[in-house]
Amino acid sequence: MLDYPEKSPIFYRDMTRGYPIMDRGEGVYIFDEQGNRYLDAAGGIAVVNIGHGVGEIAEAAAKQAKRLAFAYSGTGTSRPQMDLAKKLAARAPKGMGEVKVFFCCGGSEATETALKLARQYYLAKGQGGKYKFVSRWQGYHGNTIGALSITGRTQWREPFLPLLLGFPHICAPICYRCPLGKTYPECGVQCAWELERVLDVEGAEAVAGFMAEPIIGTSATAVAPPPEYYSIIRSICDEHDILMVSDEVITGLGRTGKNFGIDHWDVAPDIITTGKALSGGYAPLAAVIVSEKVWRTFWDKSEVFYHGHTYVGHTLSCAIGDAVQGYIQKHNLIQRSAEMGELLLKKLQGLLDLPYVGEVRGKGMLLGVELVKDKETKEPFPRETGFADRIAHRAMELGVIVIPGVQGTAPGLAGDHLQISPPFIFDEEDGALLTEVLRRAILEIGEDLTG
Repeated sequence: MLDYPEKSPIFYRDMTRGYPIMDRGEGVYIFDEQGNRYLDAAGGIAVVNIGHGVGEIAEAAAKQAKRLAFAYSGTGTSRPQMDLAKKLAARAPKGMGEVKVFFCCGGSEATETALKLARQYYLAKGQGGKYKFVSRWQGYHGNTIGALSITGRTQWREPFLPLLLGFPHICAPICYRCPLGKTYPECGVQCAWELERVLDVEGAEAVAGFMAEPIIGTSATAVAPPPEYYSIIRSICDEHDILMVSDEVITGLGRTGKNFGIDHWDVAPDIITTGKALSGGYAPLAAVIVSEKVWRTFWDKSEVFYHGHTYVGHTLSCAIGDAVQGYIQKHNLIQRSAEMGELLLKKLQGLLDLPYVGEVRGKGMLLGVELVKDKETKEPFPRETGFADRIAHRAMELGVIVIPGVQGTAPGLAGDHLQISPPFIFDEEDGALLTEVLRRAILEIGEDLTG
C-alpha cells in the first residue's frame, strides 16, 4: 500500500508520487506494511551504520527515557552528553588539540553553529571585519538559510536566492569532469589554488572560514580530491588566518573507513561538523567538534557563545548516540567499513563494462556510480530524462534502495550519479545482490532511453 500526497495529512516534499509505508527494519533490510523487503544500500541516506533494529540500542534508549529524557542545556548538563563528548574527542584528529563538542539535532544546525562559532571567534579576537565564508560548488551543507548560503547545490539554492547571503564559492575538485578543463597531475591541483584567487578578490581580511566536505556527498556522490588538495587548502587557510571547517555530516564516524573523512589526507581542521552516523538513525543528533585554538579564545576572553537551540545536548539523543558509538567500537565497525568498502567498490567496478557507467568511485561505505550516455565523450543524458531517478525507482521495484544524485557533475547541472552508502554491516552477499540489481536497472533504463 502506498500513501498518496493528495489523500495524506503529511506534507510530502515530492507531491507527485506515492510512498510505501515502511513498517520495520532488520539488519540491512527495511520492510513495508505489505511485507515487501528492501535492501537498504543507501543506509537511509548515509545515516544507518550499525543496521536496523539493534536491540541493545532500543534498550539503552528505554533505560535513559525512564531516567531522564530531557535537561535544558541552559540549566545543566547530563552524563550521556558528557560520555558521548568524550568518545568524539578521542576520535578527533590529533592536530586539533584538546577538543570540545557542541551537540545539536541535525546537519543544518551543525553548519549554522559552525558559521556562528567562527564569526564569534574573530569578534573575540578583535577582528570583526571577518564575516564571509568560502565553500565549493557541488558542496552540500544543509537547508536552513545560512547553511544554504554556503551550500553549492545550485538547484536547491535557486528558489531562495533573494534570501541567501552572498558567500563566494570555488569549483569542486572533480577530476572526472574537471571544471577548469585540466588534467591531474599536470594541473598542479589548480582547483585548490582557486581559494587563493577568491581571497584576492574578496579580501582575505573579510573571510572567516572555508567549509568543504572531505568527500563530496549526494551532490556529486563520493568524489574525492587529489592527494595534495587538503594540504594546499590548509596552508592557504593558515597563511590568511582563516578557519578550516570540515563538513563530516556524511563522511564522519566511520562512513569512509576512518574516524573522519579528512583523516585520509592527514590534515587537521579547526572545526568539524558531523551527524548522521553519530546516532545511526536511532535519534536526531549532530555535533560540532571545536579545536583547542578556537575554544581557548572564548575561554581566554571570557566570551559567551551566543547560540543555542531547545534541544542542544538532548539527553535521550546523546544516550542513544553514546550507545551507537559504543556498539561501533565493540564490533570494530569502522574497520569493517574500510574492508567491506574495498570489496564493494571492486564489485561495483564490475559495472564499468556497461555502456552507461562512466566511473565508480569512493572510500569505505560512501561510494558513487557516475552515469553517462556516451562513455568516450562523458556526455550525460539530457537532464529532463531523469536517468538516475528512473534507475533508483526501478532498483526499488527490484528490492534495493539507492539514492539518485540531485544534480550532476557536468556543465549546466547535467549528469547523473547514484549514491551507495549502506550500513557498515553489509556483507559480500548483500554486495552481490546490489550489483546484480543495479546492472539490470541500468541496462533496462539505458536501453529504454536509447532504443
